[in-house]
Amino acid sequence: MIEYLSIRQTAEKWGLSKRRVQVLCTEDRIPGVIRIDSTWAIPFNVEKPADARIKSGKYRKCLKDISKDKT
Repeated sequence: MIEYLSIRQTAEKWGLSKRRVQVLCTEDRIPGVIRIDSTWAIPFNVEKPADARIKSGKYRKCLKDISKDKT
């Protein structure tokens, strides 16, 4: 039998906010996640999805330029 975790339990396990875990569930980025009424059930043994945010140097350079303009 597969054991499931709640949003809160998964957030604590992965070191994320509850809202971030909810977004990952909504975006179907967590394999095996199911929705029971208004509650998400996340398999116990599933790994934390990779961070898909953009981390290229081009965007970091823009942030540096913006912070220089503020000073």
